[in-house]
Amino acid sequence: MTHTYSVTGMHCESCVEKVRHTLAELPSIKNVQVALDPPEAVIEMKEHIPVDAFNNALSGTRYSLQENIHQHQPEFAQTSIPETTLKTYYPLILIFLYLIGLVAVRQAVNRFSLPTMMSDFMGGFFLTFSFFKFLDLKGFAESYSSYDIITKRWLGFGYIYPFIELFFGIGFLFFPLLIALYIATLIVMSVSIMGVAESVFNKRKIKCACLGTVFNLPMGTITIIEDALMIVMSGAMLIMKLG
Repeated sequence: MTHTYSVTGMHCESCVEKVRHTLAELPSIKNVQVALDPPEAVIEMKEHIPVDAFNNALSGTRYSLQENIHQHQPEFAQTSIPETTLKTYYPLILIFLYLIGLVAVRQAVNRFSLPTMMSDFMGGFFLTFSFFKFLDLKGFAESYSSYDIITKRWLGFGYIYPFIELFFGIGFLFFPLLIALYIATLIVMSVSIMGVAESVFNKRKIKCACLGTVFNLPMGTITIIEDALMIVMSGAMLIMKLG
């Protein structure tokens, strides 16, 4: 059964993820969709749960639920997540173009080297993406928990992940010959892509946390490509190093 509730107290995407994460942890909950405009929560549950139970779970926060007489609309999931278009992913595409341009300039000044080119790109990638996550660390962690297989079980990993990306960024720029760095990147990004792929293949309409909470990017195929690119590059560098 599915019920729609009005939510009070939300003012940003971080609030949306906080409410969603809290309600999703309750027993008998199958799925939770929360939107900011309008401020609603659509909750699919195995058996009826009184609204008081939801508000008890939210006690200590400024959020609360109220019964909504409207029936669940299939279009609801689209209200907080934009349609997937080229314009939607403009910030992500622009970042990639900037990184490619910077790497090209560096390679033009120095002698061309494929390993150096990949190290520079990956270093810039991880530093840039970690920066946006640090702008709202709590919001990122809560958003990331909606699809990452580790953060779903332990929210603390969402707070650690930007530091991992920062470490990778520094490593690829200043210590690009470390085999351990390639292996660590392969492992972390392989785990990351699992949650992304699951959400995309199940056609879940959720927000991608790759750029933190600054941009409202939908989860999509381009998110898989982003993670897959890091996996391929780190794997190629590992093979070249060992070879």
